[in-house]
Amino acid sequence: MNDLQQGTVYLVGAGPGDPDLLTVKAQRLLSQCGALIYDSLVPVEVLDLVAGSCERHFVGKRRGHHSVPQAKTNAVLLEMARRHDCVVRLKGGDPFLFGRGAEEAAYLYRHGVPVEVVPGVTAGIAVPAYSGIPVTHRLAGSSVTFVTGHEGVDKQRVGVNWKALATASDGLVIYMGLHNLRHIVAELIHGGLDGSTPSAVIQQGTVIGQRLLKVPLSQLVEKVETMGFTAPSIIMIGVAVNFQVEACSPPLAHVTMPISF
Repeated sequence: MNDLQQGTVYLVGAGPGDPDLLTVKAQRLLSQCGALIYDSLVPVEVLDLVAGSCERHFVGKRRGHHSVPQAKTNAVLLEMARRHDCVVRLKGGDPFLFGRGAEEAAYLYRHGVPVEVVPGVTAGIAVPAYSGIPVTHRLAGSSVTFVTGHEGVDKQRVGVNWKALATASDGLVIYMGLHNLRHIVAELIHGGLDGSTPSAVIQQGTVIGQRLLKVPLSQLVEKVETMGFTAPSIIMIGVAVNFQVEACSPPLAHVTMPISF
């Protein structure tokens, strides 16, 4: 590639962990990319799909650990696009759902870099499904809300109004909610959500180490703390939790835990 050309950056969703849930397009791009920029929560099996000659850069963010600043990640993406025809920016789940994919796409567009989005299976749907829990059910209401329980200090808006969400949706699927779980549950109950509402926490949803807890909302915080649940976990609240079909859960022994710091 000459100095005037820029490669294409593909914002690729890695799915919820199990490499079998990668899209066909994601797998193809991983096998042919010249550079890979990847986040936390990407299992070893997914990284093994990349050629040995591929240039790799880890830019993961995890609570309580040193994280790569977004500005540095943007700079790495731009540099890789100037050196490689095919660059994969690999993100857990879907790149446009709580993944800063839109920010990175806008940055690259401003710098004249071609960008293509490759959607992925988001953990908020896949993780409950792997445990046999539907996020919607015709006997459990007609709406579900996906919401993040962790908000960055650099956000320029008011945080989540949990009291309003308490009665605004038939079900809640909460990403990154363990750290603020006590506050979230208190606000939901204060907002009118019955303490007997079914709730579930699923840790390591589609990989080795999967754990599932189902309790009434009023007992959720105590049980999570007692049992030592940790991130990454998906929290689901709503009547649909009661429609779990346990026989749907597949074996997970072949999938390594996601990479971490």
